[in-house]
Formats: sequence, structure tokens, C-alpha cells
Amino acid sequence: MDPFRNLGMPRIPGLTELLTQLQAQTEALGQLPKTMTELNAAVRELIAATAVATETISSAQRTAERLEELVDELEEPVRALRPGLERVGRVLDDPAVETVPDTLRRIHDDLMPLIGSLRQAQSRVGAVTGMLRRRGRAEAGHPAEADVPTDAEHPSDAEHPSDAGHTPDAGPATEAPRPEDMERPDGPPTS
Repeated sequence: MDPFRNLGMPRIPGLTELLTQLQAQTEALGQLPKTMTELNAAVRELIAATAVATETISSAQRTAERLEELVDELEEPVRALRPGLERVGRVLDDPAVETVPDTLRRIHDDLMPLIGSLRQAQSRVGAVTGMLRRRGRAEAGHPAEADVPTDAEHPSDAEHPSDAGHTPDAGPATEAPRPEDMERPDGPPTS
């Protein structure tokens, strides 16, 4: 578009292009402050993001240093555990370990009735000894002591769990029999 077209002046070659360029440059210069403001804001955001990133990197570095110290402290004890863990692994790989629960169940099933019988026999022996002691005291001329009831005359008290290992009026119980000396209820002694 030629600005001098309506004025009746002859057209100057290149003037129109020059004016178009000047107008575009003026518009660009008019938008320059807005662009500079936006650029300034972007730079401030970049600075803030860089500060946050710096803090994050610093924190990560402190954490890494603490982890390194912790690893240094734990490294030797963990290495010392290795031989023991290898031995435990070999033991657990042994097929005999798989039979342990069944063996314990059989021992429990075999020994619990025997232990019950031993407790009952202990209670009976305690009652008999208590009776014999009272008779012996009565014959010796101590009738007042003979009338005093003992724990053996009260089976519920004699079998109380806190009395385990002690027979009333008979002193401490004897040592428990060894498994190899015991007879199984259904067969010969175990070996």
C-alpha cells in the first residue's frame, strides 16, 4: 500500500517497503516492554527453581553421606554374620529338619500320658507317706499333730501346678527318669 497514492504524487520505488518495515519495527518496539517483563518473570522463576534444586541436591547429598556412614558401620557386622548364615542355611537344607515337627508331636503324644501317670503316682505316694507319718506320730505320742490335715489329704491342692516337683510331707521329688530308662506304654524301652 502506497501512502502517497491518493495525494497525486508519483510513486517512489522502495518507499512503500521502507514504510512497512518501519511500521513493523515500531510495533515490535511497542511490544518490547511487555516481552521484557515476561522475560524478567521467567528469569525470576528460573532462579527460584534453581534455588529449590540446589536445596534438594544439598539435602540428597547429606542423606547420601549419612547412608554411606550407616553402610560403613553395618558392613563389618553383616560380613561377620555371613559364615553363621551359611551354616544355618546348610542345616535348614538338611532333610532331617523337615521331620522335626512330626518327631516333637510323637514325643508329646508318647510322654504326656506318662507324665500324667507319674503325677498321679506322685500324688498317691505323697498321700500314703503323709498317712504313714501321721500314724507314726500318733503312735509316738503326738496325737495333736496327727489330727492336722495335710495337702496329701486334699488331692486338688496336691496336684496344683505350683506344687509340681514337690510332694506334700515327703520333701522334694526325686529326679525325673531319663527317657532311655522309661518303658513305652506300647512296647519295650526306647533306646
